[in-house]
Amino acid sequence: MTVLPDAHRPALSLTFVHLAVFLFGVAGLFGKWLALPSAWITLGRVAFGAMALLLILAVRRMPLQLNSRRDYGLLTVSGVILAVHWVAFFQSIQVAGVAIGLITYATFPIVVTFLEPLFLKSPLTRTDVALALVTFGGALLVIEDFSLGSEITRGFLWGMLSSLTFAMLSVFNKHNVGSYSGLVIALYQFVVATVVLFPALWLADAPDGALTSGRNWLLVVLLGVVFTALAHSLFIQGMRRIRAQTASIIASLESVYGIVFSIVLLSDVPALRTFMGGAVILAAALYSTLRQTEPDDPVSIPAVIAAQPTRDEEPL
Repeated sequence: MTVLPDAHRPALSLTFVHLAVFLFGVAGLFGKWLALPSAWITLGRVAFGAMALLLILAVRRMPLQLNSRRDYGLLTVSGVILAVHWVAFFQSIQVAGVAIGLITYATFPIVVTFLEPLFLKSPLTRTDVALALVTFGGALLVIEDFSLGSEITRGFLWGMLSSLTFAMLSVFNKHNVGSYSGLVIALYQFVVATVVLFPALWLADAPDGALTSGRNWLLVVLLGVVFTALAHSLFIQGMRRIRAQTASIIASLESVYGIVFSIVLLSDVPALRTFMGGAVILAAALYSTLRQTEPDDPVSIPAVIAAQPTRDEEPL
C-alpha cells in the first residue's frame, strides 16, 4: 500500500527532496508564529510528528521492532539529543530571529568534521582546520557585540548548541543505527523526545490560555504533521533515486528558504553583516558536506534522517 506516489523517476525524486527541504526551512518560522516556550513548541512537534509517522508506518505495515537492546538504548539516547537540539533551535530563533537561528545551525557539517576524529578516530586534515577557521570568521561577522546582554550573541550561542547537538545526532545515527529505515529511527526519537519534554508543560512558563488556544493547536499540529512527518517521508522517498551529493546541495537551501520566508511573512530582515556572515558559514558548510559525501552515503539534514531506506523496503 502506498502513502506517496512512487518516485522511481529522477525528476519526481528531485521534486520530493526540494519540497522536503522547503518544508524544513519554513519550520523555523513557527518559532516566531508561536508565542510559546521553545520546549512546548518542540514537544508539540515531536508528539504530533510521532503520531503521523506511526500512522504512515502502520499503513505500510512496516515492523517497528529493533534488533537488540543495544539499539533501543542507542535510539533512546539519540531521542534525548534530538529534544535538546530542537529546543535550542527554536530558542535561538525566538531570541535573535530566524536568520541567526538557521545560519548558526548550518555550521553543523563543520562540527561533524571535528566530532568524527574525536569519536571515530577519523583523520583530521588541514582543510578541515581551514574550514573551521573560515566558519569562525563568518561567525565573527554575525556577532557585532559579543556580550551576553546582546540578543544576537545569546541567539548565536543557542544556535551553536543546536548545531552541536545535531552534529552529535548525525554522527551517532550514521554509525550506530544505519540498518533501519529513517522513518523508524525518527519515530523512536520522536517518542523519546516527547517523554523527555512532557514535564515542560508544567515547568516552562507560558502565556495564560496557551493550551486552550485554537490557533496554537492548529500551528503545532501543522508543524508536527506537515513540516516534520510529511517532510521526513518526502525526503526519504526522494533519496531512493538521487545521489547523496545532489541531496546535500539541495539541503543547503534550507537556510535560504527559511530566511526568504521570514523576510516575506514576518518582515524580519537580517542586518547586512548577518547576510555576509551567513554566506561565509553556508559556503563553508556546503563545501565540507560535499567533501565528505560519497555518492552512496546518506545525507544529514534537519530531518534527522541518518539512513536511506533499506533495500527491502516497499516504496512509500
